[in-house]
Amino acid sequence: MGIKTRFSCGILLLMAGIASAQDLSVMTYNIRYDTSADGPNAWKFRKDFLIRQVAYHAPDVLGIQEGLAHQVEAMDAGLPQYTRFGRGRDSLPTAGEFSAVFYREDHLELEESGTFWLSETPEAPSRGWDAALNRICTYGRFRHRESGRRFYLFNTHFDHKGEVARARSVALLLERMAAVQTQGYPVVLTGDLNLEPDSDPILLLSGKMQDAHAAAADRAYGLPGTFNGFDCESPVTRRIDYIFVSPGDFEVVRHGILSATREKGFPSDHFPVLADLRFTD
Repeated sequence: MGIKTRFSCGILLLMAGIASAQDLSVMTYNIRYDTSADGPNAWKFRKDFLIRQVAYHAPDVLGIQEGLAHQVEAMDAGLPQYTRFGRGRDSLPTAGEFSAVFYREDHLELEESGTFWLSETPEAPSRGWDAALNRICTYGRFRHRESGRRFYLFNTHFDHKGEVARARSVALLLERMAAVQTQGYPVVLTGDLNLEPDSDPILLLSGKMQDAHAAAADRAYGLPGTFNGFDCESPVTRRIDYIFVSPGDFEVVRHGILSATREKGFPSDHFPVLADLRFTD
């Protein structure tokens, strides 16, 4: 993309494309957990804009990160066209941050879902390797109603400190995705991976899956980075939020990093990422 100029807060919209019965719209969005320490960027001041933003772009399926129980409940209420699944990452299902998945039930049928932990004991609430916090992956198998095609979506949030944890998380995800691909199902991965594209774990992942941003090439739109830190004045260059797809299963029709603003800043400290995919024959 090569954008290095400073920018002021503005609204950038992804232009409409040509729809097909084979199309699937996917979004990933770190919505930033609710904390009063964010002051004017606290959830209560930005939640309505964020929910309207999702509703406007209307992805078929959305993977979020960092949502606390009351935040995902607010999204449930504000997005009645969506159904949601997933649990919190701590011992109780409603405790801790969710990597929840929202989907349009009129477009997609959920056939299977679950959550596992990014750790040495993935079936139980746990913190893995050198991670600072529990981390999870929420997944689902869907049937695309219009085309009849089935696919898996994995949605996750890697640790922000543990280098070993991030590398091992890639290995664990690849193992889980390989298991479902033996059944012939395409795979989509969404998430905040806390890694930039030139890092070794992302290079490993890119060797097995397609980074939708790279695959879109000149059909990629928006700023080069996804983490804005609620800073409307500095360049955004760190791309740590991704949509990956299993190679050969999808054409990436377009990809956008959506940097819309609210009146006094961004709706989250991350930009949402949106990709329009087309099932291949």
